[in-house]
Amino acid sequence: MGAADIVPGVSGGTIAFITGIYFRLLEAISAAPVAFVRQLLKGQLSEFWRSVDGTFLVCLLAGVLTSVASLASVITWLLDTHPVLIWSFFFGLIVASVWHVGQQVRRVAPALVFPLITGIVFAWWVTTLPATELAPSGLAFFGAGALAICAMILPGVSGSFLLLIIGMYAPVLAAVKAFELAHLGLFLAGCVIGLLSAARVITLAFRHFHDTVLALLTGFMIGALGKVWPWQQTLSWRTNSAGDQVPVSQSPVGPETWANLYGQDPQILLATAMAVFGLFLVLALEWSGRISERRQSVAGTDG
Repeated sequence: MGAADIVPGVSGGTIAFITGIYFRLLEAISAAPVAFVRQLLKGQLSEFWRSVDGTFLVCLLAGVLTSVASLASVITWLLDTHPVLIWSFFFGLIVASVWHVGQQVRRVAPALVFPLITGIVFAWWVTTLPATELAPSGLAFFGAGALAICAMILPGVSGSFLLLIIGMYAPVLAAVKAFELAHLGLFLAGCVIGLLSAARVITLAFRHFHDTVLALLTGFMIGALGKVWPWQQTLSWRTNSAGDQVPVSQSPVGPETWANLYGQDPQILLATAMAVFGLFLVLALEWSGRISERRQSVAGTDG
């Protein structure tokens, strides 16, 4: 999840969903506020830990933080040096995730077409928004954390891409690389506030409108595919605070058109191989998630 959340256009929530831990994560987070008041404040530490599935949350958080800290520089370098291959890999991941999330719909009905199309249109609109740049103040880091975390736990919605749109992606990534504790602390505080608020709403939505929410999320992922298409034509540029030229808006084009525009090898065969690899990786994660669910079910039955 941490590796996915670093990349604009790829959702950590999608990874949680295909590995079978998504609903467990939502339940654990949703239980935290009530458990804090009823148990932790009364000194009932063991009951609080069980209520919030503490071991699971700590392991997950440790994995996310380790991945973000260790892979931020690597993924940034890969996106700079091998953009076509890396975006092809992410494209394959999301295509397979669309299929996986769509499979979770319990009852296919014509009424699900509307939330599906709504999700597609909304995600496509978000991915066409031009990037801006905020002054990296403390309040900006706090607000960015609250906004990004809400998106990160939704399959198909990229928190890092929302950071890119509001101009906080580079400052947050720089704070991670430089280990700026003050800014990271504010960002984390925003994440906690946003996470506790969003998880409860999403959990209730799934309980009462399961198939509708899944159709909407499937639409989100389909609409976001244009953003992770490997061959993009840059329509406009801007100069960031460091004086570097960065894309403001891009549009997906065919490999041959891209090659003619930039005079580079579109690497079609390698890109296809990377996309297929991403697709099969999702299938492997899904298979692993199913095995984990079966083991938990058997353990629960035995208990």
